[in-house]
Amino acid sequence: MATIRQVEIMINGKRYSLNADMHTHTTFSHGLGSIEDNVLAARNRNIHTIAITDHGPGHYGYGIRRRDIPKMRREINRLSVKYPDMEILLGVEANILGRGKIDIKRSEYRLFDFICAGYHYGALGGGTPAGVLNAAGNYMRSKPEKASKAMIKKNTKAIVDALLHNPIKFLTHPGDKAPVDLLEIAVVCAKVGTYIELNTLHASLTSEDIKTMALADVKFIVSSDAHSPDRVGDFLSAVNLLIEAGISMDRVVNVTETPEPSDSNSIG
Repeated sequence: MATIRQVEIMINGKRYSLNADMHTHTTFSHGLGSIEDNVLAARNRNIHTIAITDHGPGHYGYGIRRRDIPKMRREINRLSVKYPDMEILLGVEANILGRGKIDIKRSEYRLFDFICAGYHYGALGGGTPAGVLNAAGNYMRSKPEKASKAMIKKNTKAIVDALLHNPIKFLTHPGDKAPVDLLEIAVVCAKVGTYIELNTLHASLTSEDIKTMALADVKFIVSSDAHSPDRVGDFLSAVNLLIEAGISMDRVVNVTETPEPSDSNSIG
């Protein structure tokens, strides 16, 4: 099998590359590859930090099983010894449930290196009747122009409350699946130190959305949200969107300037 090298991008005469892919999925939820498959994909692309962030156990369709979390932790510890040149992290893409809750227990925090979180239909708002109805409403009116002000307010409050009450490293694909007030969320992210993800799988944000969020003193993170190893390290579309929005790469925590040209493919 041919080795795939990392793709780099040229911006105003400077070469930038992805140094960490912090959002990838495996067969522990609904990804197609193993943890080691994702690690090797990142390693082949010269990405030295890779995080495994399968869906939280509150997702009814493809959440991880709680009993598998220690198994995942042991596997990552094993691979960290096998590949000492790699930083391999265990995260989780927790589900935002409403009322300040996510689907990770505080007793489980110690098993993870970090928690990211987002809204997903399959979590059904914690399984409450109101949560199920809100999930159904979001599914039918996922675009902001179709959503009522009350729905946007409810969705925004659910995310804001989760940000204020849980140690969320970054908010995954904001605005996808649930219309929200992006500026209000960005202001709270800046307040609590949570990054906003630009996701190359869920292209829910426009350059105008990014400009709006950038009005807050918030930082961004770009992620592949890879559900198969071949997508690990996919970041170019997110960077291009940031450029279109006029956002400095200094505000992106996992994209760095590469001082010397490499033999990688590049886009100018």
